[in-house]
Amino acid sequence: MTEGTADGGSRLFPTRPYVGASIAVIRGARVLLAARANEPMRGVWTLPGGLVEAGETLAEAALRELSEEVGLPAEVVGVLSPTEIIVRDEAGRARHHYVVHPHAALWRGGEPVAGPEALGVRWATLDEIAGLATTPGLIETLHEAFARVRGREASA
Repeated sequence: MTEGTADGGSRLFPTRPYVGASIAVIRGARVLLAARANEPMRGVWTLPGGLVEAGETLAEAALRELSEEVGLPAEVVGVLSPTEIIVRDEAGRARHHYVVHPHAALWRGGEPVAGPEALGVRWATLDEIAGLATTPGLIETLHEAFARVRGREASA
């Protein structure tokens, strides 16, 4: 069975990349992570996020996905460098292709609860993340997110 999308396209061996948005919610020295419930990369730790819907800004998509996946509000601080996730089959064909636009955000209260798209959630420091199975580029994105939040706090 192939994974489908609302527009009838398939996410498996796509004809074009899919655009996603994710969100690094910072709470002190920790960031919120979710373990993926779906393929690709089921069980791997990453930021809450998903596909951008038509008519939705990247930041709106990131906040919607945060609410749907873990039930939290946050304040977006800014967009970060995009991450490309390309998973190839044995023949070199693109089995999955996503371009994800992560956002740095500040925690605004509440505790996360794993929704149907997350196997689990946790707050983690950068040192703790180093020992986890994570999506490609996550640690670089988190360094950028923490720097963005520190920069905002310094200018406030």
